[in-house]
Amino acid sequence: MIRKPFGLFKAIASTLAIILVLLLAACSGNGSGDKPGTSDTGPNGNADEVKPANNDQEVTLKFYFGGEKPAATDEVWAKVSDYVKAKGLNVKFNINFIPWNDFSGRLLIMAASGDKWDLNFDTDTSFNQMAAKDSYMPLNELLPKYAPHLNDKYKEQGTLATATVNGKIVGLPWAMKMNQRPYAGWRVDLAEKAGIVRKPDSVKTIEDIDKLLHELKAAYPNAKISRTPPQALFIVRDEWVDLAFHGLGFYMDDPKHTVRAIEQQPFYVESGNLAKKWFDDKILNRDAMIDSESGADQWRNGKTMFTLTSHEWAYANPGFSDPSFRQQMSWVYPDKRFVNRSQLANVLAINRNSEHADRVLRFLDMLETDRELYDLVLYGIEGKTYVLNGETVEYPGDMQYMTSNYMEWGGQWAFWKSQFMRPTQTYSKNFWLEEAKFASLPVNVDSPVEGLFITEDNIKAEVAKRDDTYEGYGKKIEFGNVDNVEQAVAVYIAKQRESGIDKVIADVQRQVDQYLANKKS
Repeated sequence: MIRKPFGLFKAIASTLAIILVLLLAACSGNGSGDKPGTSDTGPNGNADEVKPANNDQEVTLKFYFGGEKPAATDEVWAKVSDYVKAKGLNVKFNINFIPWNDFSGRLLIMAASGDKWDLNFDTDTSFNQMAAKDSYMPLNELLPKYAPHLNDKYKEQGTLATATVNGKIVGLPWAMKMNQRPYAGWRVDLAEKAGIVRKPDSVKTIEDIDKLLHELKAAYPNAKISRTPPQALFIVRDEWVDLAFHGLGFYMDDPKHTVRAIEQQPFYVESGNLAKKWFDDKILNRDAMIDSESGADQWRNGKTMFTLTSHEWAYANPGFSDPSFRQQMSWVYPDKRFVNRSQLANVLAINRNSEHADRVLRFLDMLETDRELYDLVLYGIEGKTYVLNGETVEYPGDMQYMTSNYMEWGGQWAFWKSQFMRPTQTYSKNFWLEEAKFASLPVNVDSPVEGLFITEDNIKAEVAKRDDTYEGYGKKIEFGNVDNVEQAVAVYIAKQRESGIDKVIADVQRQVDQYLANKKS
């Protein structure tokens, strides 16, 4: 952010104000910095650049999360404010939600516009872009100073490297371990009514799924079957490692980790042909490419009969809107390796323009050690947004997943603390221990480039053109909405070459090679 120079009068006034603050601080006899006030960090986000202020002054922290805002949010966070004020942190909260389909794009627009906020949830799909555009505040010195317990936890886990860019810590990763390899799921209550029966874990391959989908369509010709294109199935079948960078990746068995564009791979044509078959046979919903409603919500509400999901939702309670709905899940390609979920799958970040980074970090540090505060932030107000049944958190009254006034709010995952998590109606006791065990199976592996942060510094124009070309050509192929797949893919590849994909691949390959070389040294 470019600052305009002060005039002479403003400069004198500013100097006098700083002198006055320093004199007051000296008179207080507290030079330890244990009770920091509001902050205004410099361009490097260093703790020694935080300007002291009156800690008794109330400030409002503006947070952004994803999804729809639950009805009781403001009431809950007013209670959070009362609680932390009683503990010495004088803050209020302005809690905002951005619908998931707009989330990443809106964050990027807000950051480019120079908007001010204090903390936001982010995911690996947009965190790299936000960090590459210098949208997040470096926390190297601020984190240990204002959140020592949280800093110690990250040291113990060794996960901060995943959110470190050019030596600057710009994000706070979540603490969970899991794997999101594909599981095929279908409405088994409807399938059984039609005489469609599958033995447990017998739907393992693309061919198995294709056969099941056609049987469901034949039994329910007017139903919406699926909104999910098949590309994820080919990715796991061929052990493709997605770099989460504009459709680039490499094959797991390639010792050189050769970076490739996904549209140039043989499985891309295969996937496109199967997508077209599903589109033509009305298995893939005609509006799937433009449908903005959450796929998870459609599944819970019975608007689709088939889904591709993960181990998590194969074993969690999906929160169906009708108790008669039942699901059957099957592990797809269980013999194939698949990379574990990135530590940046759920991450918190402090906006570059935040004026209260110190208080945000103090709040996060309190969450690390205070179970009462954790319960309040995660579950809300006992008796109003949740009730306790022993140690299990349940919905109060007649509320369920889809009608909850607070629980399961979007973006909470980056706040999860294993030491405080309670069983819920969604996640049973020890659920996340089982998720970690699953992620530790031999076929579930850590990415060889986990922690790599790919920058766009040298390829910004080419990457922008690549994204535009995908929207114009690639998306239609992946959803089967083209006349001839082979011809459409050939045109798409040519368009991407015109957009500069070779330069993008070369630059990303350089970064991958350098990262792997540094790991060995």
